Amino acid sequence: MTIPELTAQIRAFRDARDWQQFHSPKDLAVAIVAEAGELLQPFVWKSPEESREIAQRKKAEVANEIADVAILLFELADQLDLDLAHEMQAKLARNEIRYPADKARGSNLKYNEL
Repeated sequence: MTIPELTAQIRAFRDARDWQQFHSPKDLAVAIVAEAGELLQPFVWKSPEESREIAQRKKAEVANEIADVAILLFELADQLDLDLAHEMQAKLARNEIRYPADKARGSNLKYNEL
């Protein structure tokens, strides 16, 4: 399924419930942060190894939270009339320049620190 098809499905779900009135850009952004917090919760205070184990053990729970974030993100992009696929590709292209593989490989430094 394509991003536009998923977005249309999300829009139809929202509209069937008359929820657009509650889904301003601000409210969607707040909801994305709240859902991202729920995604983060199982990993708080865990080591990288523990987080990998938790991600596998709680895969369904983690998947649900990822889906919540993605649904809200798709709807926000739709409301702002952004082509999400285009924006993601453009960001990847900018990151290719900011983080050249020969400088960034194996490093977690920000682009302006490389």
